[in-house]
Amino acid sequence: MTTVYDVEAEPLIQSVAEELENEFDAPEWTNYAKTAANKYKPPEQENWYHIRSAAILRRIYTDGPLGTSKLRTIFGESKNHGHAPQHHGKASGKVIRTALQNLEEAGLVETEEGKGREITEDGQALLDDKAGEV
Repeated sequence: MTTVYDVEAEPLIQSVAEELENEFDAPEWTNYAKTAANKYKPPEQENWYHIRSAAILRRIYTDGPLGTSKLRTIFGESKNHGHAPQHHGKASGKVIRTALQNLEEAGLVETEEGKGREITEDGQALLDDKAGEV
């Protein structure tokens, strides 16, 4: 049986993102939001919110349980300070929080008290099925 660990991340995330588009709609503000404070422009892809949600779901599967703060660090990247040295900048907490809430409403993750979000059997089955297709 093929699992998430056996396939490359990018094709799996794209496949799961297409499935998540049927599960929930992206919030209206996603047309204008950036994914981090250190970004200059919002993402150019139309379904970037579902792609980020799929990436979060995959990351919870592999490293879970994870909370918003840890996910902000994982999805962040270096921040440009001009001539000063670059430092790590965290990703947007609002994007990650709303993605986690949507995944929780869809029944793919659940809250584990004091530890963060953990993947459910339905979420694990979705990712493993998509990994088999990829």
